[in-house]
Amino acid sequence: MAVVREEGRDPAPASAVAGTSGGSEEALEFVRFCYRRRGLGWPEIYDEMCAAAARGSWRGMSYDQLAGIGIRFSLGEMPALLALSTRVVEEERAARVVERSRREDA
Repeated sequence: MAVVREEGRDPAPASAVAGTSGGSEEALEFVRFCYRRRGLGWPEIYDEMCAAAARGSWRGMSYDQLAGIGIRFSLGEMPALLALSTRVVEEERAARVVERSRREDA
């Protein structure tokens, strides 16, 4: 089985990631917000998302409001949240590689 690896972390099954392609743009923005605050992968980004929800750090939204945009923290929703997080981490890292390449070419 293919896995998605995070540096220094146990691998997550690719099936947990592959099954979810999307997420609302707001949900992705929330995950990006949390990732950019700490730059961490799973499971640390989950902790950051929980902290942001508890404090209302992103647009003043708490757990209930975040659930309305597709961010749910229950055990049954973990595969979808992992997939969103993995997507954001991969996109952010790819963007950094492109930016670094642009700077080196300049």
